[in-house]
Amino acid sequence: MLARAEPPGCAAHPGCNFSKHETSRTQIESKGIEAFLMNRASVLILISATLSLTAFLFARHAPSPSNLRSSGPIVVELFTSEGCSSCPPADALLQKFDQQPYSGTQLIVLSEHVDYWNHIGWRDPYSNAAFSERQTAYGTKLGLESVYTPQMIVDGTQEFVGSSSSDAHRAFEKASSTVKVPVKISAVSAQGDLLQAHVETAPLPANSAAADVILAVALDHAESQVKAGENSGRTLTHVAVVRSLSRVGSIAPGQSFARDVQIKLDPGAGNPTLRVIAFLQQPGPGKIVGAAQGTFGK
Repeated sequence: MLARAEPPGCAAHPGCNFSKHETSRTQIESKGIEAFLMNRASVLILISATLSLTAFLFARHAPSPSNLRSSGPIVVELFTSEGCSSCPPADALLQKFDQQPYSGTQLIVLSEHVDYWNHIGWRDPYSNAAFSERQTAYGTKLGLESVYTPQMIVDGTQEFVGSSSSDAHRAFEKASSTVKVPVKISAVSAQGDLLQAHVETAPLPANSAAADVILAVALDHAESQVKAGENSGRTLTHVAVVRSLSRVGSIAPGQSFARDVQIKLDPGAGNPTLRVIAFLQQPGPGKIVGAAQGTFGK
């Protein structure tokens, strides 16, 4: 009859057997695993809490398109060029702002193409020396060492790299706290190459500076097949491409403006959809204190 074999003894601990020793070791390992899992769970909880706090703080302090409120339109000028390789992202950002992402205010965008990039291989068909001069005047007014593209200027007082959405949002938040003077455009029409419109404003506040009445005419949409220069081979699209920018009057503090104005259009431009923008701007060019936009064409 076969006898049941007893487990061999443990050399390290005479008199014990492996089954008891293995049970003890299993219990220790089990407790170690439980401790490890508990520590890991604690770390995960801590990480989750940290991420939640970070998200809360970011959501609290980050600008939100839904909570911007202002008493009037905010004017966004982009100085750009089709000859500048860093400008297309800024052009695209301006198009996003043109889609009115803020429910509490209106963004009036202007794309002003400078001419100082024209010498490097591609002549921007929308460029104008007047826009380069306007940008230079802004640079002097804002105390800049030099101007550059792409550059955005908000309400004539804040400037930053035109492709920076975060800087733009901060500028919009600051601009939204400014009380604007109501401006209205009506009776927009064209006869031949003359565009006519009626522009009127509410009175300037008595304690404010005088302001010029500026009228801009812009193409609603434009597109180019760039064949040379830094953007060679690219198709570039633009919105609100300014074709003329004219001072049509001025008003003193306490005064208002109401007048029919005429602007000469580019000959042979056909009948595209045009934007007509009127704004009040302190000389310099300085702060823009009121604006309105209308459309004409197809």
